[in-house]
Amino acid sequence: MRNVSLDEVDRSGRAVLPIGTDYAPGQLLDWHEHRRAQFLYGATGVMVVDTAEGNWTVPPERAVLIPAATRHRVRMLGVRTRSLYIEPDAVPWWPATCTVVEVAPLLRELLAVAVDFEADYSLSGREGVIATLLLHELYGIAVGAPLPFHVRIPGSADLAALCRDYLAHPDAGVGNAEWAARVAMSERAFTRRFRAEAGESPAVWRGRARLLAAVPLLRTASVTEVSGRLGYASPAAFTAAFTRAFGTPPSRFDAASPAVPTGARESAGRTGRNSPGASGA
Repeated sequence: MRNVSLDEVDRSGRAVLPIGTDYAPGQLLDWHEHRRAQFLYGATGVMVVDTAEGNWTVPPERAVLIPAATRHRVRMLGVRTRSLYIEPDAVPWWPATCTVVEVAPLLRELLAVAVDFEADYSLSGREGVIATLLLHELYGIAVGAPLPFHVRIPGSADLAALCRDYLAHPDAGVGNAEWAARVAMSERAFTRRFRAEAGESPAVWRGRARLLAAVPLLRTASVTEVSGRLGYASPAAFTAAFTRAFGTPPSRFDAASPAVPTGARESAGRTGRNSPGASGA
């Protein structure tokens, strides 16, 4: 199915519903939630997923696992998606929070085929076998290590507002004193409170947020241009920080270079007592 609303087919008797969608540049899918779990894969472009708990940047040719009934919004930056909407009881091993993952070549090929299924595709033939294989592939990545393209959002409204504003407008000149003043706290008390809610210091948080902001910028600008825009002393300093944080250099996402997955995770051979088996089709 292509460019159809999930609401039109959600009550289908199929546990796995593949839908491919083409989005306008910069399109925002405002706050919403799905009854089903969602595997959201960007075949092109960059996605930025926001929930009350955190912010996830999804580089090209990666995906994000979104738990069922999770309120979220997504900004689509030059994106064509290949989504799977899955009945929650078919994926008891699904992560409890959004998770960015690699997408192996086999899974990409299966998605490309599955998005042409009808809502009532046959469970007994080739389409049913592909749906079952999709669940096996998803299990392999869901139980593996997530990619680190994520920052936590503090629970309190005032600190969350600071963080969301910074994500929208990252500025290397902003420091703890300015943030503390904006929430009418001493710098020491603010830093202690922020660390308790976000799990890291404000400075470390801002550093990661700036690096996440680089991912969509690299779609249209070079490493040199992005490093300057984000306030790094040199492209080498930016490259070192980016690689240290995300395990891959920014040149992998540079506008001058095609996006290449950073090493597809082997998933086909994994098994376990919670493996999906044939029950998902």
